[in-house]
Amino acid sequence: MGRSRRTIPEELLLLALDPATGTTAQPQSLDLGLAGAQLVELALAGRIAPDGDRIAVVMPRPTGDPTLDSALELLRRRGSPVRAVHWIGGPRLGLRQTYLSHLERCGMVHAVAGQMCGVLPTTRYQATDTAISREIRSRLDSAIRTGVPPDPRTAALAALAHAVGLGKHLYPGNEGRSSRSRLRDLIRHDPMGGLVAHAVMDVQNGVAAQPRRTAAPVGPPGPGARQPAAAAADQDRIPMQPRRGSMARAVAH
Repeated sequence: MGRSRRTIPEELLLLALDPATGTTAQPQSLDLGLAGAQLVELALAGRIAPDGDRIAVVMPRPTGDPTLDSALELLRRRGSPVRAVHWIGGPRLGLRQTYLSHLERCGMVHAVAGQMCGVLPTTRYQATDTAISREIRSRLDSAIRTGVPPDPRTAALAALAHAVGLGKHLYPGNEGRSSRSRLRDLIRHDPMGGLVAHAVMDVQNGVAAQPRRTAAPVGPPGPGARQPAAAAADQDRIPMQPRRGSMARAVAH
């Protein structure tokens, strides 16, 4: 993989950077999104593929990107396909800082030292070339505005932006409601992006920590019975297309 093209983790991070404050929007969910974005990038590079709700390594050859190759090696060492929700929910200490430092080395951002409350040292990151961020944003805007199916990279970026909650950062307020809805709908155009987006949202909702149900209750619930929280949440989730072979294809409604 050449370095002439920005990776999806890099683009997601640039989208999340606030040009006014130099901070990242949705920092906690963004960490999950970056881990998911690595999976999408590896899939686009032909190194991994979805197998149901799991991720399988199909080509262990390095991509040439050290951060992606580290993730690929960890997946390879698992020996068998791993559930996307477990991978994304695993420890990813320093992943955001790794990408911020990389963007700084590439000259796309520069670090600005400061202090919090006049005591604690802080570091903010300002984009050095706002044209790059505008180009990334314009791809999303174009896909939302025109309704033309976007390319897989843009569709995956949209899926991840929705999953980590960047919609309200990119399209704020009531006037941005329809754009946020269409951002979510772009998930249908990339199966891997949809799978990863679901996994990111599942981790945020604590679904990864819940035991898998092996049997459904017999008969309808009695009067006044409460629906399980996980089942209720599933009604608001983006439905999945039927499987084709072993590949699960996630879509938006």
